[in-house]
Amino acid sequence: MNILEKFRDITTFIFDVDGVMTDGSLVVTEAGELLRTMNAKDGYAIRHALEKGYRLCIITGGKSKGVELRFRGLGMNDIYSGISNKIETYNHYIDSYGIDPDHILYMGDDMPDYHVMRLVGLPVCPADSIPEIIGVSLYVSPFGGGKGCVRDVIEKVMKLRGDWSI
Repeated sequence: MNILEKFRDITTFIFDVDGVMTDGSLVVTEAGELLRTMNAKDGYAIRHALEKGYRLCIITGGKSKGVELRFRGLGMNDIYSGISNKIETYNHYIDSYGIDPDHILYMGDDMPDYHVMRLVGLPVCPADSIPEIIGVSLYVSPFGGGKGCVRDVIEKVMKLRGDWSI
């Protein structure tokens, strides 16, 4: 099966946050808050995919009310933050919805994503991921984390399935 066929089979997207939705940078305020920057084009693609009936899920080790509010504002409901065991959360998620792992695209960038990425049909990563993650990815986006990599993979799937429209 070629890579385009794998993209065409995707119905569910699972994303990490730091290093995928963001460039991995954290700004620490004097009050100790962690601030992140996200890409508006990624946000548009997320909303568009949700409107077309795709499942989208966040599994992140980070815990941020602002990040959760951002994704809820885009229409996402499946947001798991502060997760130390991503495999356990992943298994709970797919069991809850009866999702076939072959229809899942997972985008991660660092070691906490490694084991889950080996369980899905289409493991992908941003261009600036660590070598171990690039090694298990079937597709490496030409875009870095927080720089449009999320939009890249969502748009690719939706175009191949005839769901991307202007």
